[in-house]
Amino acid sequence: MIIDVVNAEYKDGFKIFLSFNNNESVIVDLKTTIYTDNRKIFEPLRDVEYFKTFKIRLNTISWDNEADFAPEFLLELGKAQQNRELKMPDYFTR
Repeated sequence: MIIDVVNAEYKDGFKIFLSFNNNESVIVDLKTTIYTDNRKIFEPLRDVEYFKTFKIRLNTISWDNEADFAPEFLLELGKAQQNRELKMPDYFTR
């Protein structure tokens, strides 16, 4: 199945709530991604006001400077971030 972003809502900081055509939804935090990727195309996204201007184009989110992320990457990143948040600290599992 080809994954498409079907809805995108800005949350706060560099977080976006995304819904996909496979009925999955995630909140993805792109801060680390855009600050650690040294490609010039991502530099404008470090300004939160510009970051908020994303739109859904084709099958993913993108910005006017043509920066975008593969929808599969966004889904997997959101799932990984959610799994990290759901893991309990060791002292709860003793």
